[in-house]
Amino acid sequence: MASTSTRRGPRPPRAPGSFRERLDALRDDPLSYVDRLAATGEPILRLRILNVHLYVLNDPALIDEVLVKQHQRFTKDTYTRRLSEFLGNGLLTSQGSFWKRQRRLIQPAFHRKRIAGYTAEMSGLAEAMVAGWADGEVRDVHSDLMALTLEIVGRTLFGADVTDRAAVVGEAIELVMARYAGDFVEMWTPLWVPTRKNRRIRAAVGRVDEALHEIIGARRRSGADTGDLLSLLLHAQDEDGARMNDRQLRDECITLFLAGHETTALNLSYTLFLLAQRPEIQDALAAEVAEVVGERSAGFDDLAGLRRCEQVIKEAMRLYPPAWSIGREALEPIELGGYHLKKGAQVALFMWSLHRDPRYFPEPEAFRPERWTAEFERALPRHAYMPFGGGPRICIGNAFALAEAVLVLAAIVRRFRVELAQAPTLALTPSITLRPRDGVRVRLTARAG
Repeated sequence: MASTSTRRGPRPPRAPGSFRERLDALRDDPLSYVDRLAATGEPILRLRILNVHLYVLNDPALIDEVLVKQHQRFTKDTYTRRLSEFLGNGLLTSQGSFWKRQRRLIQPAFHRKRIAGYTAEMSGLAEAMVAGWADGEVRDVHSDLMALTLEIVGRTLFGADVTDRAAVVGEAIELVMARYAGDFVEMWTPLWVPTRKNRRIRAAVGRVDEALHEIIGARRRSGADTGDLLSLLLHAQDEDGARMNDRQLRDECITLFLAGHETTALNLSYTLFLLAQRPEIQDALAAEVAEVVGERSAGFDDLAGLRRCEQVIKEAMRLYPPAWSIGREALEPIELGGYHLKKGAQVALFMWSLHRDPRYFPEPEAFRPERWTAEFERALPRHAYMPFGGGPRICIGNAFALAEAVLVLAAIVRRFRVELAQAPTLALTPSITLRPRDGVRVRLTARAG
């Protein structure tokens, strides 16, 4: 439990390993080190990296204290706040009353009726992608899915065809992700420092900005309300009648444009990687899609019937959570789990290890989509499974992303079987998101009929 007391109290147990061992592990193989921390069984551990005091939480009850019950006493961690160099002051990085205002203005774009209006576009674009695949070919489906989800974001949220800008966006994503993947010196070097990599990143993000400003400017000039997110943001007014300026629009758009498609593409990539090793599950999904959807395009009303597809998506997010960690910073001295944390303490929550905790997930390393029954989900402690985060700052697009993933998966399994065309293990890059280092290569087999 947390307390408002500021008295000094006992400190949490120290994480295993020397300073050098911890630094090397976090740089070279952070996922294995996170697993090692979880294996101690300690609900909270402390470690120091350079001048950063980090506290790792391995207990859903303590995570609930940080994300829900005591969330006002925490802010985003230093690592996340550094992303403002690229994302500006959008929903992911903004704080306090400004974040609340922006969340309130954006929330209507992700209401149930809005999502229902997006699903036809999602299915249509997924079917167009699959129509370009051929029997017997080997494809890097991660690359395909990144392009698809970028196009879905562009069409459904911004009413724009961004196909010709995909390379620009892709380059920016790769450079930003590489910056936050293990090199602590590079990670903490401010973007204004004119290193070669920083200059490349600034140039790439500048090209994305140019594309976004073109879209925003054209919409402002037209004055049209096309019912998408950009129209909603352009016309939304706060209680005092104020509207977003171009900088605020840019920051929210780039957050959704760059980050909004990344996590869904990753989830689907890992889903196909797992399914490629379980042909019987693929066949069960194809049978479900045939029964619920037939030969027409899947829509919003079909989502409830595509239960097995949803179970597979959820299990893939358990084993390979695209957002693999969350961080917070204590705004004041606090007691957490009976231990004292100083003001400024950095708190880390690792979904990678939480989702593999055998206390909550029997056979945690096994791909078992059937575990996701309604009864199983009700029995899970809050925050034992949190692929979209938790608390007031839970991902605003979680329902959008889940609907998109199910519809895209349905379009794929209806037309093709997949089998691995690579090793049955993945080399992973833990950056802002958890990425497959070398993509996901599968061989396609067209289904009869």
